[in-house]
Amino acid sequence: MGRWRDGTGTLRVEGGAGRAGGGAGPVEGGAGRVEGGAERVEGGAERVEGGAGRAGGIPLTIAASYRARARGLLGRDGLTGALLLTPASGVHTFRMRFAIDVAYLDRHLTVLDVHTLRPGRLGRPRLRSRHVLEAEAGALERWGVRRGVRVLIAPGPSAPPSPSVR
Repeated sequence: MGRWRDGTGTLRVEGGAGRAGGGAGPVEGGAGRVEGGAERVEGGAERVEGGAGRAGGIPLTIAASYRARARGLLGRDGLTGALLLTPASGVHTFRMRFAIDVAYLDRHLTVLDVHTLRPGRLGRPRLRSRHVLEAEAGALERWGVRRGVRVLIAPGPSAPPSPSVR
């Protein structure tokens, strides 16, 4: 799937809350794929289902470096969109100021589990999890992110290099 870099992107949910039949089974149809080291997304990413409410998808911040993953949502009062921690198999909410929804994703970006964590909690790591998606509490449900649903990530420009400190 290529190596992720810190930066921004867009999150799209395939077969969200608007999918007929509900349930937690796998999503049928064009799953889409990421090609060229996560540079572009092709396939079934043309529309967002499940009430994401944005024609262009959900704003996403990608935290792939150790430093960005360690910082995560610490020190923030809220979050617009979502945060993708990669690689990651678990999270905590110590020193956080608000409750978050956590979706554990496998290597194919299929949701393994979704939980809401209040501040000061430790989420159990998931063995097959390779990525963790975080959003404000209640947001993942509104976007239709639930167990068995596949998400698509269209990376945007990488984050600019941080200024050197001497």
